[in-house]
Amino acid sequence: MKEQAALLEVTTDAILVQSMDGRILFWNKGAETLYGWSSEETIGQNANRLLYQNGMDDDDEIHQCLMQEGSWKGECKQITRLGQSIIVMSRWALVKNESGHPDAILTVNTDITQSKQLEAQFLRAQRLESIGTLASGIAHDLNNVLTPIYGVAYLLPMQLPDADENIKQQFEILENSAKRASGIVNQVLLFAKGVEGERKSLQIKHLIAEVKSLVHKVFPNSIDISINVPEGMWPVKGNETQLHQVFMNLFINARDAMSNGGRLTISATNLQLDHTVVDSHLDVQAGPYVLVTVADTGSGIPPDTLERIFDPFFTTKQAQGGTGLGLSTVHGIVKSHGGFITVYTEAGKGSQFKVYFPASESGETVEEDFLSSPSGQGECVLVVDDEDPIRDIAQNILTIHNYKVLVATDGIDAIAQYSQHQSDIKIVLMDLTMPDLDGSTAIQVMQRINPQMKIIAVSGLPGNEQIASRLGESVKAFLSKPYESSTLLTTIHRVLQADSTVDQTSGAS
Repeated sequence: MKEQAALLEVTTDAILVQSMDGRILFWNKGAETLYGWSSEETIGQNANRLLYQNGMDDDDEIHQCLMQEGSWKGECKQITRLGQSIIVMSRWALVKNESGHPDAILTVNTDITQSKQLEAQFLRAQRLESIGTLASGIAHDLNNVLTPIYGVAYLLPMQLPDADENIKQQFEILENSAKRASGIVNQVLLFAKGVEGERKSLQIKHLIAEVKSLVHKVFPNSIDISINVPEGMWPVKGNETQLHQVFMNLFINARDAMSNGGRLTISATNLQLDHTVVDSHLDVQAGPYVLVTVADTGSGIPPDTLERIFDPFFTTKQAQGGTGLGLSTVHGIVKSHGGFITVYTEAGKGSQFKVYFPASESGETVEEDFLSSPSGQGECVLVVDDEDPIRDIAQNILTIHNYKVLVATDGIDAIAQYSQHQSDIKIVLMDLTMPDLDGSTAIQVMQRINPQMKIIAVSGLPGNEQIASRLGESVKAFLSKPYESSTLLTTIHRVLQADSTVDQTSGAS
């Protein structure tokens, strides 16, 4: 019996024995470690009142099962001496005396709190992935709706040049509303689709403004948002989706720290960092940096928590409040961009996150000027789309700007049109997502007809840009719906001009 008792003390599981009326008779070392009460403190106490905040909801069912089958197994939510909520896998066995009558209940509890938390986080991640897929599908349909609205907003002022000022103002409202709707769709996609494109030169000021426009809609009015990003900021080379995610996570973190309202301040500056500063950070090089500071007037971060805030799955929020991945994601993205992040905080006064990004060497980003939309020189364009309004608007815009236009309703029709008019068609505007035969398959078939054909891939799903990039050299550009008329005209002009320049260079040599 002493040897068996010693074995019970060695095990890490919490083992306890209670009488039939619930009084604790035995409490091993594993139970002391798990719950925090010593054996002397628990012997004689009622287990139900000690371990369950409001008593066991299914106590009667468990005891009924014990009396009928002699055992029970299931998950239980319990509390520790410090009031911490835990989840245990509990196994109950009925102990009978020599006469065969129930004498006590042996309970073995295994702490599964961490595994249940990981399971919940995994399920939340799956839900987010499903939401992302749903958002992408909805965005595709919305972008198909918005594309002809863009086109109509562009064509109406040209078709009604003598309209009065009131009508012209309505035209502007139409165009601005379409742009606003498109911006909302793209912002939702940005955080839901999980698509990572290539890194390019970006302006921090534009990224912060885009994220602010989104969070402004969901932040309470009690939080004042102030942005101070001066002109002349150096660009950074980065992944736009990931950098949006960095700022979104920092903004939301600041919001959660200001439950009673406060002030969120975002500022930026250019810095030259020498080795004395960067040597304390792993894999960081000296040189020009863009510093972005995100400061709040919230509750601050306790000292015992500060050192763990960048750990994956660490969170001080309730289960429904966060996954514990926000700041770890921020840290990972910033590090992958060659930067680093520091934190300064005071309890009750707020927190200040400083994010350092290496400045890009490409100089100021140059935004394309679409004020004057280029016209064609009679080139023939094949427009392929299963949406009638999109085809009609694209045809009208291109015709007005001196292009000849052929249209096709799907991939099969596109192949037929190209086979018949191959010598006339100079460029193909191909939607990638269509019924019957999708654009990707149609492009591959048409490439066999003419490997030198010129294609602009179009889609309402930004993630399809990666698909387009794998379709061969004939795909010269990608247009994301909804596109503005000026963007359509400029893209076609650029593709045609690039090829004509190559031809002229080859002829000269």
